[in-house]
Amino acid sequence: MFEVIPSPGTFIKDWTEFEKKIELVRPFTKTLHVDVVDGVFAPNTTFSDPRPFAKYAKDMTLEVHLMVDSPINHLKAWADAGFARFIGQIEKMADQEEFVAQAELFGEVGLAIDKQTPVDSIHVSFEDLDCLLVMTIQAGLSGQKFEEALIEKVKKLREKTELPIEVDGGINDETILVSAAAGATRFVVTSFLYDIETPQKQLQILQQNLQSLKAV
Repeated sequence: MFEVIPSPGTFIKDWTEFEKKIELVRPFTKTLHVDVVDGVFAPNTTFSDPRPFAKYAKDMTLEVHLMVDSPINHLKAWADAGFARFIGQIEKMADQEEFVAQAELFGEVGLAIDKQTPVDSIHVSFEDLDCLLVMTIQAGLSGQKFEEALIEKVKKLREKTELPIEVDGGINDETILVSAAAGATRFVVTSFLYDIETPQKQLQILQQNLQSLKAV
C-alpha cells in the first residue's frame, strides 16, 4: 500500500514556522515526517524540541527521522511528545540492535541508510523492524535533487523483505514513479508539496500518479 508522507523539511528554525507547515497538510494527511538534524551528523541543524508536537499526536501518526549522533539518546524525548514511529540513521549509531530494542518500547522502529551507505550495512534482522528508509539524496538538507542511482538500494532491499520501504529526498511527480517501480511504498515529500501554496493539490497529483502505476 502506497503512502505519501509530508515533511516540513530541514530548514525550519522555530515552532511558529513549523506549525504553519503542519496546518497546511493537517486536513488531508495521516502521517507527518519530522526531520531532526543536530549539526554533527550533517552540518545543518533543525528545530529539535519535541514538546510542541504533542498537540498533533492524536490527529496523525508522527514519525521522527533522527539524523543525529547517537540517535538512541533522542528516543524518549520524542516518544514523550507522542511520536509513534522512530527512524534512525545507522551511520552514527553505535549499536543497531540496541537502538531497535529501545525504540520498540515506544512504538514502531525503522533504520535509515544515507547516500554512501550500502544495504548490507544493516545488521539487524528485518523481522525486528517495522520499516526501512533509503535516502535518495545526501541526508541533511532539504531541496536537493533526486539521485536515481540510489534507487538500486530500494531494489536490493525489496528482494530481501516485504517491509514498508520509505524513500526520502527529491520526491516529486516523476521520481515517485521511479521509486515505486523499484519497490518503495512510502514517499517522504517536502519541496514538491510546500514550494507552492496548494499542497493538497500537489498531494493529489502524487496519489493519482501512484494509482496509475497500480493500474498498469
